[in-house]
Amino acid sequence: MRFSVYQVSRRGGREKNEDRMGYCYTRSSGLFALADGMGGHPEGEVASQLALQMLAALFQREAKPGLKDPLRFLHDAILAGHHQLLRYATDKALLDTPRTTIVACLIQGNAAYWAHCGDSRLYLVRGDKLIARTRDHSYTELQDTMAQVVPIAQRFNRNVLFTCLGSPGKPVVDTAGPLLMQAGDKVLLCSDGLWGSVTDAVITEQLTQRPISDAVPELAEQALRNAGAKSDNVTILAVEWEGAEETETQSAVSTESLGDEVFASTIQASLASGDAAPDELDDAEIERSIREINEAIRRSSQKKS
Repeated sequence: MRFSVYQVSRRGGREKNEDRMGYCYTRSSGLFALADGMGGHPEGEVASQLALQMLAALFQREAKPGLKDPLRFLHDAILAGHHQLLRYATDKALLDTPRTTIVACLIQGNAAYWAHCGDSRLYLVRGDKLIARTRDHSYTELQDTMAQVVPIAQRFNRNVLFTCLGSPGKPVVDTAGPLLMQAGDKVLLCSDGLWGSVTDAVITEQLTQRPISDAVPELAEQALRNAGAKSDNVTILAVEWEGAEETETQSAVSTESLGDEVFASTIQASLASGDAAPDELDDAEIERSIREINEAIRRSSQKKS
């Protein structure tokens, strides 16, 4: 399994960055995820971090090195993150529960599976075509999907979400897949800070015309410019699928030599109370984290040989 990853997060015009992203992988399976902590509720940055931590912990436990049922895993792991937020609010005696959106993509073998709750999105681009996009759990998308069947009253804020993790009711988790991947396919996960000011057409065009290492930072900068001083957090994680171990790409992650028990992750293991989460996640920090993981894998491989 080979893939390239590029990710970036910008605080924009907000006081703090409540978005989180990351990925983890074994020899046979890769999990990519992004969460957007919701404003108007306490500790959005904790909500997004806890949701990703739960995903990564369950992936580490169950991917040995592959998952028996990827769609069931995604659905159950996202709901487990929801219950973790409810427990956190109870333990901290919070008057309201921290809340977050989440989108996750799992690639195993040559197939992609994904799931989401809220309005963080997945885009899948093949060649110059957008072949898949998640549908937001908002009244806007609901109305667009149902067209004239059930008109939504104008008094509703059409951008309000009707589900998220940490909500009082059971979250809606939509799943999709499997979709067979082809070499060169690009998967992009993003928070609403991107798609809120950059169109689907522009996102598709950038992924079509540029490598992800150029497209991702350009899309982030476009989103910040378009939104202006009041820009939301903008967070993007993109994956280019390279499939089998046929060609050498300097920036690609290769899992062929990993042992069955090896697990690598860029998702922060824990968020200690009082720790300040970084407002800006630049690519240098991400690359440093990846180098540390690859070095740990190399040492593990040397011990086996």
